[in-house]
Amino acid sequence: MLYWLLYPLRDLWTPFNVFRYITVRTGLAVATALFLCLALGPWVIRRLAALQVRQSIREEGPEHHQAKAGTPTMGGLLIVGSFTAATVLWADLTNGYVLTVLAVTLAFAAIGFADDFLKVRRRHNLGLTSRQKLLLQGVVGLAAAVAVRSIASPAPHAGALAFPFFKDVLLPLGALYLPFVMLVLLGASNAVNLTDGLDGLAIGAIGVAAATYTVFVYVAGHSLLAAYLRLVPVSGAGEVTVFTGAVGGAALGFLWFNCHPAAVFMGDVGSLALGGAIGIVAVVAKQELLLVIVGGLFVMEALSVMIQVASFKLRGKRVFRMAPIHHHFELAGWTETQVVVRFWILSIIFALAGLATLKIR
Repeated sequence: MLYWLLYPLRDLWTPFNVFRYITVRTGLAVATALFLCLALGPWVIRRLAALQVRQSIREEGPEHHQAKAGTPTMGGLLIVGSFTAATVLWADLTNGYVLTVLAVTLAFAAIGFADDFLKVRRRHNLGLTSRQKLLLQGVVGLAAAVAVRSIASPAPHAGALAFPFFKDVLLPLGALYLPFVMLVLLGASNAVNLTDGLDGLAIGAIGVAAATYTVFVYVAGHSLLAAYLRLVPVSGAGEVTVFTGAVGGAALGFLWFNCHPAAVFMGDVGSLALGGAIGIVAVVAKQELLLVIVGGLFVMEALSVMIQVASFKLRGKRVFRMAPIHHHFELAGWTETQVVVRFWILSIIFALAGLATLKIR
């Protein structure tokens, strides 16, 4: 919106020409989202508390977590609202990729909102059923796949899969492209949701992932850089950098209130939206498989749950003291802050490993 208002003024005053640069608008989006989160955070938390939008803690969780019951939740509304506003202000809204990532993220936020709303109304940690959530997420994922492929067509990468570490390798997926993208979005959104169990853990890791994918989507959208680094060039994808920057700024702002002891939780409206956002950006940047590396912490959390469930069903024994794995380390004697900070370090290591693939091709 501000991009449309300010950039045309370059003919009247040449300094307004600076708004043509994606890097400048990305920086402004980061600052805007951060400011909105910090400025509106106290008011949002008070409103959530006044409306009795409070967290319900699952009974099978660590015993000391029961003290967190009653903390305001659905703070994801603050996150989503901040980065959406920042994106609308500074991105080129005629860009199909920007509209797609915004629409997909808001759709996942709506699913999370419905889940949180039911939990709050029932005063219990049970919202939508797993089947209902997966069905809704699947529908959004399929719609996202159709949108991205139609925007990319007739480029060679439309409906194809790129591989990290290999240059100029594209595997056409054909009819498998739609379910593949659906699985990427399902996996990303639910993995972030599983990670959101300790104060500041998920939002800190999301900030790292968003910053990393800011680099990849910018390079993909820059034809010269993409050619030099042998990435798949995706015309128009660079504008999504404004969105990823806004997500990173909102994550940093929300962490101010979500760090231990948390004054507010993001809820599913935040975790599902943020996971969906990272997933759809990975799809746009043609770096879907790289998400396994960059989002290694989320993968680790999701795998711990799958291993625990499979082991208990097949052998009647648990592999971890509790899943997701962050609870395992809590029960092993680590403090909550130790788990969070050490897992943040892991997320940074995973991100650096992902960035290293830019040169290892």
